[in-house]
Amino acid sequence: MILEGKGLTIGYSDRVVGRGLDVRLEKGEVLALLGPNGGGKTTLLRTLLGLLAPHAGEIRLNEKRLSFYSVKERARVLAYVPQVHIGTFAFTVETVVLMGRIAHGNLFSRPSAHDHAIAAAALDRFGIAHLAQRPYTMISGGERQLALLARALAQEPSFVVLDEPTASLDFGNQGKVMGEIRALAASGHGVLFTTHDPNHALRAADRAYLLRDGTRIAEGPVKTVLTRAQLETLYHAPVEQIIASSGASAFLPG
Repeated sequence: MILEGKGLTIGYSDRVVGRGLDVRLEKGEVLALLGPNGGGKTTLLRTLLGLLAPHAGEIRLNEKRLSFYSVKERARVLAYVPQVHIGTFAFTVETVVLMGRIAHGNLFSRPSAHDHAIAAAALDRFGIAHLAQRPYTMISGGERQLALLARALAQEPSFVVLDEPTASLDFGNQGKVMGEIRALAASGHGVLFTTHDPNHALRAADRAYLLRDGTRIAEGPVKTVLTRAQLETLYHAPVEQIIASSGASAFLPG
């Protein structure tokens, strides 16, 4: 199964954000989308998910136009974890994760024992099972992000799309999420995530897509695309590259 956008012009009713964008994601691979703030990363994600209609071009899911899928059919295949989410209602964390099961049932039906088992497994996978009965509004921003990741897994999707998944996480949980992204790919999911940290892309992604001012700067294998020169072009800032004796690289602001 493949999720792809061809010749996309993206944006909103009052402005265009990007033009001529081609994006392709296959099951079993991880694609990292990097770029400065305001460069079009979130707009591109929302367009690929069908939340925004492209001004031009088309999005296809398994060779079928995304617009031909119902909202429920999309939810069975595509899971989205937004960058920021502040809950309004004091649902328990378990209830928030169970919302991921709506794609497989009826909005008004009670969750089945199977639904509860899947939600429990997702909570446990991210180490937040102890928060199951806590109000979602009463946990930390990092814990909310982990709950949203668990909800995405509970959907049992083919593709998981994450907007800045580590933005509100501490150092330890950042590592956990990066590890889970690789584990998702190993289990056959396609994963697309945005990040400002090229080191996260080096660790977790197979390919990188560099986007600035709505224009693709480069795309390809992370070790080919993520170079000092490319990152300086992308961010218009000096970058320092550190190469360990093992050959592994890391990037720091210059």
